[in-house]
Amino acid sequence: VITGASSGIGYALARELASGKCHVGLIARRGERLETLTKEINAAGGRAAFAVADISNREQTVAAIHGLRDQLGPVDLLVANAGIGSPTSLEPLDPELTERVFRVNTFGVVYAVEAVLPEMLKRGQGHLAAVSSLAGYAGLPGESGYCASKAAVNVYLDGLRIHLRDRGVEVTTLCPGFVRTPMTAPNKFHMPWLIDADEAARRMVRALAR
Repeated sequence: VITGASSGIGYALARELASGKCHVGLIARRGERLETLTKEINAAGGRAAFAVADISNREQTVAAIHGLRDQLGPVDLLVANAGIGSPTSLEPLDPELTERVFRVNTFGVVYAVEAVLPEMLKRGQGHLAAVSSLAGYAGLPGESGYCASKAAVNVYLDGLRIHLRDRGVEVTTLCPGFVRTPMTAPNKFHMPWLIDADEAARRMVRALAR
């Protein structure tokens, strides 16, 4: 299951995993893009299904993932990828916007984990992954909210990784740098080591396999 699969890294991850014979469950808000991707994967001989949900909504997220499980089978790998970025302004400060960033980037991960972890623990196997960011390692001017939301993801997964060490459930934190996606397209500043989403997806899938 991949959240945020309608564009960017999530879209590329879905195609990359499907090419490796994975059955992929796709979740995002934009149903028309999910439908297009699902048809593309199925036409190429893969197997995909999709569900529309706002990942910042707990009930929608859990229901969507359970619905995909019913169609495709038990969830072996969760990639909680959905994320948004928005500058943190000073004048005026915008707490509501920062709350929105946290609901998607941080709590969206928690809700997705909630939907799959109980069954992974019963089976004694599974793999939890989330797409965080190098931005989670330092606060950047104008990006305080985004950086903090990703730092929270990193620490949350670190704790899960240790807690689940002897339970058969692997945990992987994926921390890319700048990736060419619709989210980074508006950036006017230099983005060092910028890579395409397809290349990022290939590297991520290799890391997940390891």
